[in-house]
Amino acid sequence: MYELESKIYFYGLLLLPILLGMWWAARIWRRKKEREFASAPLLDYLSPERSRFKSNIKFFLGLLGIVFLIIGLVNPKIGTKVEKVKSRGIDIVFAIDVSKSMLAADVAPNRLEKSKQIVSQLINQLGGDRIGIIAYSGNAFPVLPMTSDYAVAKMFLQSMSPEMISTQGTSIDQAIQLAANRYFSAKDKSNKLLIILSDGEDHSNNAVAAAELANEVKMRILTVGVGTENGGPIKIVENGNATYLKDKNGQVVITKRNSKVLEEVAQKGNGGYIDGNVTRNVVDYVKNTINNTDKTELGSALMADYQSQFQWFLGIGLILLFLEVLFWERKTQWIGKMNLFNEKDEKR
Repeated sequence: MYELESKIYFYGLLLLPILLGMWWAARIWRRKKEREFASAPLLDYLSPERSRFKSNIKFFLGLLGIVFLIIGLVNPKIGTKVEKVKSRGIDIVFAIDVSKSMLAADVAPNRLEKSKQIVSQLINQLGGDRIGIIAYSGNAFPVLPMTSDYAVAKMFLQSMSPEMISTQGTSIDQAIQLAANRYFSAKDKSNKLLIILSDGEDHSNNAVAAAELANEVKMRILTVGVGTENGGPIKIVENGNATYLKDKNGQVVITKRNSKVLEEVAQKGNGGYIDGNVTRNVVDYVKNTINNTDKTELGSALMADYQSQFQWFLGIGLILLFLEVLFWERKTQWIGKMNLFNEKDEKR
């Protein structure tokens, strides 16, 4: 097994055809000038020690040296052994509000993008924990099942938008019920954490009652309030034109963060509430909560112990470049006697 650490350096190989083209053009130009100066037999007579082939060997030594240096920068790694590693952590589900009110730009760039930034930063801080993602507005939708693949989680995270769910509104209770019934189980011994990111607008009025489900599946609920108390208009794009959402009377809708609902949900869910407008504060708060939560064994994975091999390629590359510098273009007497390149025959 092997892996390549920095594949971007392979772009350096694009230099090779350029160098080869320059060398070939210089070779043609040199031959042309030599013919203008004198005939081939006269040139051989004037410079009897000049080798026609060593300059080519010298060039290709340098070219090969560059290839090995580039491979060394890529840093090939070879897996020498495979180990079974047990992972310990907790199960975490992120429930992200994707209702239209999350498009309000009272926090930059808007509430939804701010929530994505927070979740992305939180994922960066995780270790052996499993994560899942729920999107909710009028209904709740399972975006990502429980996984330890953080790269895939970030990919699904960035695709979240209000268009994911046709039923508009904000029903926090739907997200809580989906997490409790589909993602978590009372039989599962792992510690469970539901993190709700929302502006707190709840059109169902059942969020606090639904939070009591947390006790049944031994789940804690953390709520993150995104938005401001003063609120802001909801920016939408229609037919390529940006406008603001209006009510039936033609007035621009102003959406405000409802921290009270989020605080009550967190209290019922044996968790806590935090203002989500400062990403660093949220990351520190959640990280501290996770660190103070007992970890359980979530499974095991096969891990290959890869060892870097860059030193061999760099070493060979430097040796080739060193030989290229030392390589003379003059004929070597003992090789000349062997006439490996039939230079004597060419003179005739």
